[in-house]
Order: sequence, then C-alpha cells, then structure tokens
Amino acid sequence: MENVHYYNTTVKWTEGRKGELIEPTMPTIEVATPPEFPKGVPSTWTSEHLYVASANICLMTTFLAIAENSKLNFKSFECDGVGKLEKVDGRFMISEIVLKPKVIVTEEKDIERAERIIEKAENHCLISNSMKTEIKLEMEVSV
Repeated sequence: MENVHYYNTTVKWTEGRKGELIEPTMPTIEVATPPEFPKGVPSTWTSEHLYVASANICLMTTFLAIAENSKLNFKSFECDGVGKLEKVDGRFMISEIVLKPKVIVTEEKDIERAERIIEKAENHCLISNSMKTEIKLEMEVSV
C-alpha cells in the first residue's frame, strides 16, 4: 500500500441552501444546510451528518480489517454515531462524537477480544486520528 492517497470530491450549488456532492465514479448525494440553521433544509444530508458518518464508517471498516486479521468470528456489526455541535470559544464546532458499536460474536469467549478489537480499531482509525473532535466509544458486545 502506498503512503499517500488522494480523495477528490466536488460540491455544486443547485438552489437555495442545497447542492450536490459529486465524485464521477459514485452516486451523487444531495446536501444542504442543516435545518437548525437559517434557511436550512430538513431530511437532507449535511456536512455535519457526513462528518459524524466519516468517523462511524472508518470505525467499521477498521474493525472489519482487524477482526479479519485476528480471525474473530462475529455475526454482526452495527454502530450508531452522535455528533455534538456546540459553540466553543465563540465558534460552532462538533466537539464530540459518541460511537456506539454493537457487535454480536459467535462465542462467549470472544466477547473480551471483540472489545479489544473495537478499541484498537478506534485507535487506528485514520479519520478519527485526523479530527480534533473528541471521540468516545460506548460499545456493546454480546453473543
């Protein structure tokens, strides 16, 4: 694997406070200002949602890679993510993301190992490592 990779996106304004997130090889995503802000649009992806989602997706994909390399047998992985937007020193920022991974393993003896793998995945997640936002884990592992 190379040490440098580039990821390109284009954002194009469409109308009002709406636009499109474009990458030629992927489906276009409609994006907008969140409804909490003036002229925001409900039920549309926002940069705030995508920011939280990027940490959530990275945790999942890093977990999947480490679990595979560790030969962890599991039945499911699901993770809720909640980002906290607040004013800090006079500026809005997402100060905290709580990730709530739920993993079902095939055997009880794998519960602690799955918990360690989740923690390792968070520690090695390149997106979380790139954020100044505090990331908290509230994991649930069961059989």
